[in-house]
Amino acid sequence: MDSKPSPSSGRYENSKKPYLSKSVSDANSHNQSLASILNNPHAGKSDGWWWPSNSSSLAVVPEFTPLNPLPKPGSDIARTDFLPYIASFSDPFARFDDIQQHSKSSLLDDQNGENALVACLREVPSLYFKEDFQLEDGATFKAACPFRTAAENLVMQEKLSQYLDVVELHLVREISLRSSSFFEAQGQLEDLNSKIVEGCKRIRELKETIRLLDTNLVGPARKLQELNVKRSDLVALQNKLKLIIYVNQALSTLNLLVASADCAGALDVTDDLQHLLDGDELAGLHCFRHLRDELATSIDSINSILSAEFLRITIQETGNMDAAITSKFKARATIAISGEGHEAKLDEEETSNFRDRLLPFVIGLLRTAKLPAVLRIYRDTLTADMKTAIKTAVEELLHVLVAQPSDSDFVAGERVADTDGGSSSLASRLRSLAPESFVQLLKAIFMIVQVHLVQASEVKKTIEWIICHLDDHYAADSVAAAIALGAAAAETASESDGQITTFSQFSPPSNFSRLFSIQEKGNDATTMSNLSRIFRADILRENTEAVFAACDAAHGRWAKILGVRAPLHSKLRLQEFLNIYNITQEFITATEKIGGRLGYSIRGTIQSQAKAFVDFQHESRMAKLKAILDQENWAEIDVPDEFQTIVTALFSSKSETSGHADDDSADTATSKTEVVRNSSDPSMVDAGLLNISHNTEPTDSTSTHPDNTAQSNDMKSRERGRSSPRMLSFGGVAYHMVNCGLILVKMLSEYIDMNNSLTGLSSEVVHRVVDILKFFNTRTCQLVLGAGAMQVSGLKSITSKHLALTSQVISFIYTIIPEIKRILFLRVPETHKGLLMLEVDRVAQDYKVHRDEIHSKLVQIMRERLLVHLRSLPQIVESLNRQEDTDSQPSQFACSITKEVGLLQRVLCRTLHEVDVQAIFRQVVIIFHSQISEAFSRLDISSQQARQRVYRDVQHLLGCIRSLPSDIKSNPPNWGQLDEFLEQNFDAEASQ
Repeated sequence: MDSKPSPSSGRYENSKKPYLSKSVSDANSHNQSLASILNNPHAGKSDGWWWPSNSSSLAVVPEFTPLNPLPKPGSDIARTDFLPYIASFSDPFARFDDIQQHSKSSLLDDQNGENALVACLREVPSLYFKEDFQLEDGATFKAACPFRTAAENLVMQEKLSQYLDVVELHLVREISLRSSSFFEAQGQLEDLNSKIVEGCKRIRELKETIRLLDTNLVGPARKLQELNVKRSDLVALQNKLKLIIYVNQALSTLNLLVASADCAGALDVTDDLQHLLDGDELAGLHCFRHLRDELATSIDSINSILSAEFLRITIQETGNMDAAITSKFKARATIAISGEGHEAKLDEEETSNFRDRLLPFVIGLLRTAKLPAVLRIYRDTLTADMKTAIKTAVEELLHVLVAQPSDSDFVAGERVADTDGGSSSLASRLRSLAPESFVQLLKAIFMIVQVHLVQASEVKKTIEWIICHLDDHYAADSVAAAIALGAAAAETASESDGQITTFSQFSPPSNFSRLFSIQEKGNDATTMSNLSRIFRADILRENTEAVFAACDAAHGRWAKILGVRAPLHSKLRLQEFLNIYNITQEFITATEKIGGRLGYSIRGTIQSQAKAFVDFQHESRMAKLKAILDQENWAEIDVPDEFQTIVTALFSSKSETSGHADDDSADTATSKTEVVRNSSDPSMVDAGLLNISHNTEPTDSTSTHPDNTAQSNDMKSRERGRSSPRMLSFGGVAYHMVNCGLILVKMLSEYIDMNNSLTGLSSEVVHRVVDILKFFNTRTCQLVLGAGAMQVSGLKSITSKHLALTSQVISFIYTIIPEIKRILFLRVPETHKGLLMLEVDRVAQDYKVHRDEIHSKLVQIMRERLLVHLRSLPQIVESLNRQEDTDSQPSQFACSITKEVGLLQRVLCRTLHEVDVQAIFRQVVIIFHSQISEAFSRLDISSQQARQRVYRDVQHLLGCIRSLPSDIKSNPPNWGQLDEFLEQNFDAEASQ
């Protein structure tokens, strides 16, 4: 019970309410203010009726001493005069100030979240604040009074009194904090009561004044107003009846105008009716509840008429021209490949008539804001009509073209025969066409597409002329007004989230009223100009898209037709493929010029087919070249005139066109090569070369083996009886050729033709040329230097003649590589030139290395033959030391060496160029000097006859060495170590 009471709100607080209310009422009955009682500094114990009974221990405040009378004005007043007053007032003031400070601290405590009731709950036990607190209850009484003795109960009663005082103290504190607001509210309530009484009095006076005014003034005026309103209603009714008659007549007129297809008059009527609907004139008339739907139906009918006429004028009239073109091709009329010869154009009069016919329908569609939508329909219809026209032309012409005989037997086995009278598919019949017939079919499609695109282009130009350039025309004002209406309609459609499904959302009459409302609200010319510009841009965009869609559809059909025959095109001859490629490029150029955009689909198709053509041609040529190399016997053949013409035509353009651009030189080379292609059938040339290769006997069977000497002599005598073979000349230098070399030259010319014709694939062609040059060089090296020809083509040995002819072929290819590079790189893009030039230069370097290796092989052959003969030299000298030699001629050793060297010299001089021969024999001379002098220096010559024989052999060998061609200038020629050996060891023999 000594603990501080817990915070709670219970019975105790409720039980004290009557007491507090009674105290407040007593204070009010005595007209006392609770605040003044609390703040009275002279209050004594007798005035503290509200103070707790146990507060007798508080000090009694003495009464204030009466104040001294104020001094008269002008008398001297000092601070000491106030000391008695301050002394008498100091204690009550100190107590008053303490109370004020205590109140402030209580306010601070309240601001920290603690009020008087919380303080009570902290000091008084929570038991007394329970809602169900009843001392009559046994358990509650035991909890409140647990003591049994009277003394303990008295102490408990005293504590209860203290708890009551604590609650009263805190309640009084709360009341003191709120006393100023309470009395202020009470004063305001009294003022409000007085004002209410005064207001009621004024209301009674005002009601009386109103009654008098209503009786004397308002009554007659109101009756006059009612009569005027009735008269206005009758006039409005009459006008409404006239409006109903006008609307009925307008509806009848509208039906007649729609039935007679007078779209301009019908649109004028709909504008008037829609203006009435958008206003308030027809509001509430039940008889016109369906008028908006009727106008929507009429507008739909007008739009249908305008759209149908627009499509009829722009599309349907081209059908007769398609039939005429098809009939012309069926009659096998001669038509040039160039599209410029059959370009369809309209003259000035036809253009003027076409514009006059299309103008009213375009104006009508502008007024209804349907021109963009109709242009989209026109685009789809034009695209479908283009596809249908192409398909119809293909089906009709296939019956004629399939039956035509083909001049070319290429891919004849792959053509599909239509034996069942047209039951095969369209694709199979297209694949069965000969290349010439297919080109004729493409020409017909080209002309039909051009007719449709020219018509579409004229429609595009006419609409652009109406929209943008109709300045001085009589219909300029009508077009401007129609564009303004259409712009407003487009704005309404955009505000309706683009849902152009009902007449109320997208109708020109409503936009007509919208146009007037915009002008009436501020004459915003800038807004109308922006709307018109956006509407114009929308029309022009759809107009352009229609033509481009038609071009794209034509490109798609053309690409599809090309795709059907894609497997066949890669196997065509170059000229046959070029006919298809060129007409396709011409078709692309003509259609893109009309459409205004690039056709990526058809460009990709023709480019892929061109690449497939190049790949197939390259693969076939690689396989053909491999077969020819495997059959090559490396014998010299006469060069046909066709191949000399090819070389001359290809590589003479550099000197003839040195003052012209690179493209001109390439074109000149191309034209010359075409002359060569047309003069002779390449397949016949190939067959002739093969026959020459197989029927020509080896012109030189010189071998490094001694057993072949007799055979070589027989061949030498046989060659003397016939004329020298014709060689291939380039740059003033003639080259001996074999069959595979001529075939490679012809293939390179074909690659150059492909490069000049298929300019978009120049990089690919250069790669293929590099591949075939690499393959020829590598395979030739394997067959000749690697002696692979002995296993593949059945050669018994690889002779010096074979090596020399191979060197000639390799040297010729190495010589023309820079010219090939110059011609090919005229068409190669700059971005690809760097790497490709490195590839070509690397191939040229490989050819140079191969040629040098062949020359080194010839030197090695002569060195090996020399070493073979030098091995028998010690035995010969030893036999000379033992027996007497009576022969004055050089020994067989020296004669054999000089004979073989002379034979090699004749072969190389007859086959190789002088520079190459000199370079080869320069090395041979060095080897002869070093090897022979070294071999003779190791000999043990003991007899005079042996010395004379060695001297004669050395002289004979030096004579042979002197006669060998060499690029070393010396006197005597080819002087070397053997000469020094002779001077050092045989001076006596030389003097004799």
